[in-house]
Amino acid sequence: MDIRKPNDSELKKVMLLSPQAVFDGTLGEVKPTNEKIKHLVEPLLEKGSYYLIATEMDKLMGWILIGASKDQFTDKMSGFIYELFVIEEFRGNGISKRLMRTAIDHLRQDGYSEARLSVFAENQAIELYEKMGFNIRAVTMSLPL
Repeated sequence: MDIRKPNDSELKKVMLLSPQAVFDGTLGEVKPTNEKIKHLVEPLLEKGSYYLIATEMDKLMGWILIGASKDQFTDKMSGFIYELFVIEEFRGNGISKRLMRTAIDHLRQDGYSEARLSVFAENQAIELYEKMGFNIRAVTMSLPL
């Protein structure tokens, strides 16, 4: 398996599949359009965020989107994992863990002393993040009205 930055055609494929990634990551609560994904991701890419993709024999298996984020209270910059997704047919093969390790290495090389991410409360990826050393820092709560 190869993990690297995507070329233009691979980036287009990631963008086309990103609505499914958001749908899965939000446990079905959010089903964005491709236009919404474009409006969310393009500003991140313009500010220096980038994708890393996992491929094998030119087949896209998954990706991770990483970049910077500023803490709203301290103004401290940290590395941020915006999205992690493995295409369903490739799940269960350790691809998420490999993408996470590579992303963390990239964030460290990019000069960040901390990596953060946000995840929906019941997302099964939480177990992976905890095994990799992530700790709960903040909790967002909601009350249906």
